[in-house]
Amino acid sequence: MRHGKKVNHLGRKTAHREALLSNMASSLILNKRITTTVAKAKALRKYVEPLITKAKDDTTHSRRTVFSYLQNKESVKTLFGEVAGKIAERPGGYTRIIKLADTRVGDNAEMCLIELVDFNTLYTKDGAAKKAKTRRSRRGGKKEGAETTAAIETSEAPVAEVKEKKARKTSKKSEE
Repeated sequence: MRHGKKVNHLGRKTAHREALLSNMASSLILNKRITTTVAKAKALRKYVEPLITKAKDDTTHSRRTVFSYLQNKESVKTLFGEVAGKIAERPGGYTRIIKLADTRVGDNAEMCLIELVDFNTLYTKDGAAKKAKTRRSRRGGKKEGAETTAAIETSEAPVAEVKEKKARKTSKKSEE
C-alpha cells in the first residue's frame, strides 16, 4: 500500500530528480511549451506552479526563492517579467497537459505536451471573446431592458412639461 506517498520518484534519486525538474521548469518558462512523458509532466506541474504563483509578487525575496529552485538567471527574468504579467489575474492552473496519441519508440512511454496556459493563442482568443458574467443570482430581479425604458420615459416626461410651459408663456406674451 502506498499511503501518504505523494511524490513520484521518476526512477531517480533525490538530487537527480531535483535537477531534472529544475531543468524542465526552466525550459518550460523559456519556451512556453515542451514535450515530455506524462509522468514527468505531472511531476513538473507540481514543481512549477508554486514558482509561478510566487512570481506574482515581485520582491527580492521571491526572486531569490525562485532562483534557488531554477538555478537559471534567464528563466527567472522571463518568469518575473513576461510570464508574471500575463498570469497576474489568474487564480491558479497555469499549466496545461495535452496527451499525444503517439508513444515514445524506445520504451513505449505515453508522451504529452505541457504548456503555459496564457501563451497558447488557439485557446485565448475564444476565451477573451466569450468573457461574460459568470455569477448569477438565484432570484429573478428586474430585467435590464425594462429598467432602461422606464428611465427613458421618466426622463422625457419632465422635458415635455417644460417645453409646454415655455410655449404657454410665449403665447401669453404674444397675446399682450
